[in-house]
Amino acid sequence: MPKYGYFDDKNREFVITRPDTPTPWINYLGCEEYCALISNTAGGYSFHRDPKDRRITRFRYNNIPPDRPGRYIYIRDLESGKYWSATWQPVMKAISHQSSAISYKYECRHGLGYTVIKSRYRGIDTETTYFVPLGENLEFWALKLSNSSNKTRKLKIFTYAEFCLWHAEMDMADFQYTLNIAKAHLEDNAIFHETEYAPGADRFNLSFFACDRNVSGHDCDREVFIGPYRSEANPEAVEKGRSFDSFASGGNPIASLSITLTLKPGQSENATFILGVAEKKSKAKDTVRKYADLSSVLEKLRELKSYWEDSLSSYQASTPDPEVDLMVNTWNQYQCRTTFNWSRFASYYEAGIGRGMGFRDSNQDTLGVVQAIPEKVKVRIGELASNQFKNGSSYHKFFPLTKTGEKGGYSDDPLWLILATAGYIKETKDFAFLEERIKYIDGGSGAMYEHLKKAIDFVESEKGPKDFTLMRFADWNDCLNLGTDNETAESTWVPELHYLAIKEFVRLAEYSGQKADIKKYMALAKTIRDNFKKRAWDGEWFIRGIDKFGRAVGSKKNAKGKIYLNTQTWAVMSGIADDKKARLCMDMVKKYLDTKHGIMLMAPAYAEFDPVLGAITTFAPGLKENGGIFCHSNPWAMIAETMLKRGDRAYEYYKKILPTVKNKIADTHKTECYVYSQFITGRDNPHFGRARNSWLTGTAAWNMVAITQYILGIRPEYDGLLVDPCIPRKWKGFSVRRKFRDAIYEIEIRNPNRKCHGVKSLIVDGKRIEGNIIPDFQDKRVHKVRAVLGK
Repeated sequence: MPKYGYFDDKNREFVITRPDTPTPWINYLGCEEYCALISNTAGGYSFHRDPKDRRITRFRYNNIPPDRPGRYIYIRDLESGKYWSATWQPVMKAISHQSSAISYKYECRHGLGYTVIKSRYRGIDTETTYFVPLGENLEFWALKLSNSSNKTRKLKIFTYAEFCLWHAEMDMADFQYTLNIAKAHLEDNAIFHETEYAPGADRFNLSFFACDRNVSGHDCDREVFIGPYRSEANPEAVEKGRSFDSFASGGNPIASLSITLTLKPGQSENATFILGVAEKKSKAKDTVRKYADLSSVLEKLRELKSYWEDSLSSYQASTPDPEVDLMVNTWNQYQCRTTFNWSRFASYYEAGIGRGMGFRDSNQDTLGVVQAIPEKVKVRIGELASNQFKNGSSYHKFFPLTKTGEKGGYSDDPLWLILATAGYIKETKDFAFLEERIKYIDGGSGAMYEHLKKAIDFVESEKGPKDFTLMRFADWNDCLNLGTDNETAESTWVPELHYLAIKEFVRLAEYSGQKADIKKYMALAKTIRDNFKKRAWDGEWFIRGIDKFGRAVGSKKNAKGKIYLNTQTWAVMSGIADDKKARLCMDMVKKYLDTKHGIMLMAPAYAEFDPVLGAITTFAPGLKENGGIFCHSNPWAMIAETMLKRGDRAYEYYKKILPTVKNKIADTHKTECYVYSQFITGRDNPHFGRARNSWLTGTAAWNMVAITQYILGIRPEYDGLLVDPCIPRKWKGFSVRRKFRDAIYEIEIRNPNRKCHGVKSLIVDGKRIEGNIIPDFQDKRVHKVRAVLGK
């Protein structure tokens, strides 16, 4: 049994068996406007629509102790005076693995949109289910208490959460102001937090906390509830066994209700707490009445579970590798939805203040969910296009609530809109989307087709001395700056993306009958390719860029940073490199960048700061972009290897960063073993193998693309569903059930001759099909497909 937990595949849950995980292992609750981050010990915070301007509860980042505050429930035995937490934190009673009446027993189950935390202490069992229901701007804390002792128990229950004063940055900084604006009080069995924050984005400043039982006491003032020189671990109210009935008028507002319960031996009781937001108090009270009965709460939980089962059904695979199946069928899809919802905005690593919704990030995130929620992807792409300027440039990030954004000078940003749009239309065949008119930031509007065209033209206008794209501040590698004089430093990676984007655009132009554009942009693609082939090759791999002094970066001539991953993988992915150089550069990736924990972004790592290279050299060797295993870029290597028809190597790379594998080395890996992290510490660091920045990362979408579309090889195309697997030769076969447009395809792949690649035959509904594209039926029926490898 792994040290910290295991997968319950039947229930699609990860079960954490001890609370002291190497880092907080979290879950995201809510897939609409309301979001709640919750750890395995109920730490975390909530927000509505925007974690910067609509933060509901407070969280103290990089705190000691970590993961505070959260959604806490204290239990106090009124006879003995002993108290503990239903979620281990914050009281943190000693864990014992021996059978004992006074030992603390614990279990956490992170499911899809819900988390259940169980405990047993001094003969009292608790089970707390946290979830955000569909269609509501609130979260439930559904508590069940059971008396497993042989005597009657009288208990007092206290809750605790800290309200944020809406604007997350000001809440934790401008204390001369914020400590004088809080307003919270009890009314009709509920606490109402009515702090007005004047510079906020709207007047939606009402949150509430209620219980479905009559409360015996309350506190709205943190300092009163906690007491002087104490913490959440030993609040004075809990220690004394009574609430002080405080209200907040300035200071730090909290949500603490207390109830009293008497349990006979074997008896169970329930109490449900609701934390939410509303436009006005009357609506909040209506919501509380709506869920006054436990059955209505449980019905919303059933609805949520059914929603996720239906969502995941868009793609289900059965392979010879159970670890692959766990990720593909449940956890990779779940993480893709989370990154789609919140980009890089709010996590335990991003504070939800400065990042916003990334233009590059959010376009890429659509690629991992378009098969499940194409209609939402269409809306998101339209929203992203509306963050484009008339000259084709775009915001680098934007804040959806305030409709503001920042440019930042990232040379690759506009091009991702083309890849996202092509991905959506391949999935749906909705070519009419190209004709929809979408506004530009600086006035006017244009057809979506025009937006894509302007993106290509803008990047083409940004050329440096050697006809590569100007780096400007940075490209995809945010920390590789190359001098940033804005006029001479060049990226050799952006031309690869540019080349691929043009090829995708030309295909859209073909379907749209734009003959002049086809001719124009095919010629442009040839010019870009010719220049790249002439000037980017370094003998065994492609250079990464040219700094402001005209020196090659990512060259064998460099003492550090000799080889970078991205220009090798994208040389293959884009098709800009010929076959010989494509194979050689990827062989050099294997030789110089591959490790047992994944592929490093570059090597060797920089050892000291270089003002020309920029931020990349501020990181310690082996961390982040400076020689770290940047997981986001690893699936590009997987895709490249499948395009070279090297299935064994693609699968090897896939397995190395697979989260399910990391459960075996959890003390090394540190972060959750059910989702991808942004990076894993590289070979040049003493913490080699340690991961950081889990959840919100483009790694999720690109690994979903790599495994489903390139390794398993079931890939949407404009004319149908392409069957083009590139698998490890040891596999006898696999099967996939996939929704595509208005039909379902049950696809069986057989590999009798142990080949990596090549469809020898394709049979659809009993009829042999020429080629390897399944026809586009769109008939709401189930179609049986059988393919045999061995060509």
